Amino acid sequence: RVQLVESGGGSVQAGGSLRLSCAASGDTRSMYCMAWFRQVPGEQREGVASISNNFGSTYYADSVKGRFTVSLDNTKNTLYLQMNSLKPEDTAMYYCAVRTAYPCGTWAGFGYWGQGTQVTVSS
Repeated sequence: RVQLVESGGGSVQAGGSLRLSCAASGDTRSMYCMAWFRQVPGEQREGVASISNNFGSTYYADSVKGRFTVSLDNTKNTLYLQMNSLKPEDTAMYYCAVRTAYPCGTWAGFGYWGQGTQVTVSS
């Protein structure tokens, strides 16, 4: 099993930046792909960014390309999401997730989830 704990959310004005962190523990060898998702109440959860643990390949939703950067520190088993040029439409609960099989680059098949961290962007 894998345990995930997110942190770093908060409130920021449009154009600002935040960095989210996700600390992983447990069977980290099974973490083939790690990703960030977000969800607004009443809407479907959407994939934001993902990264391949072994190959470092990254994938982004079109809505965040050029503004968000996903990275992974294997020495700390910590996933990051650097969010720049934030927009009000980025407001959501952000979740960290793990997929225990390849391929990465898909938003399906993530079986482990954190509890989420709230990001609020005001105009």
